Amino acid sequence: MDTHSKPIAQRIEWLMEHARRHSEAFTSSEAYLARQRYLAQHTSAVAALKCMDGRINLSVATHTPSGIIQPFRNLGGMFDLGWPHLGEVLANYVHDQVTIGRRVLLLITYHYSKSDKQRGCAGFNYDTDAARAHTYAIKRQVEHVFGAGHSTVYPIVCGFETDEDALVLHGTNGETLDVSRLAVRDQDGLRPSLEKLFPDMPGQVRFDLEPLVLGNQARIAEVRKIERTLDVEHREWMICIGRGFDFLHMPNLALIIGPYSPDLAEPIRNAANIIESNMRAGRIPDDGFLLLASVPYAEVGVDRARAELKSRFLSQFAAEVIRAGHPALAAKMQMRTAVLDWRSRTLETIAAA
Repeated sequence: MDTHSKPIAQRIEWLMEHARRHSEAFTSSEAYLARQRYLAQHTSAVAALKCMDGRINLSVATHTPSGIIQPFRNLGGMFDLGWPHLGEVLANYVHDQVTIGRRVLLLITYHYSKSDKQRGCAGFNYDTDAARAHTYAIKRQVEHVFGAGHSTVYPIVCGFETDEDALVLHGTNGETLDVSRLAVRDQDGLRPSLEKLFPDMPGQVRFDLEPLVLGNQARIAEVRKIERTLDVEHREWMICIGRGFDFLHMPNLALIIGPYSPDLAEPIRNAANIIESNMRAGRIPDDGFLLLASVPYAEVGVDRARAELKSRFLSQFAAEVIRAGHPALAAKMQMRTAVLDWRSRTLETIAAA
């Protein structure tokens, strides 16, 4: 259904059913075995720092089983490893992988559209050069924290061209590899290109990067055979704060704010401005919008209990910011507070207080 034009109650009902179907697909035997088989063959952990834009679905864009690529999403793809919470989350993630003997391939992404600048990243005012420069600043921070020798954590600046879902890998020598321009799906021919691009990359990491590139070639070929609607209006009708929103990989549906910046109020106000603008322009009904808070947990007991408290805090904090700055919009606010079982990707709503 066209979720954007339905009454808010129906939109929320659709969303919860969509989350349920996502969990059902993720926990299916087929999906589970696909992940296990992939991890047995490719031992490097893969993570991505990326914008909240729903078009940037790296699992789909690389033909990688769901759950392999660990996403860190935020408005505009803006991150700073000096932020206490982001630094803690990323360091814990790397530590967990290293303790089981895995290296980490970290994709630091920016996105753009080759056909229309205005389909690029609104967080950087559609300035691709500024977005790319920001990713390089993050890369330098990653090297400062985890080492410039890249023996354990290998960061790659990676462009994402949204018209064709094409990756652009930026090498250590200043050269780039635009996957959309590769002529044939040739693994033997790809290896020397990656070796030239990343001469200091450990062999296992390079081996684990290859299927991402080959999968992206296959995805680009698929996209070129279909007619895509590229010029889609901003019609977001929900503000999401927290983590665990992988099921929301759809364009122009949600504004996702990661819990990373020490100043959460500013992106919440910006998101509220966008929702209010969408209502005023008639792009979405003005009967309401959804504020959804989510925090993942890995274990029952203490971990889940902490997730509940975090989610309630984020929900209440965001609601207070919206009430203070947008009282008329706040009167139309529907709130859902949830935790996410990371093992099954099940979204579980909880009482707000």
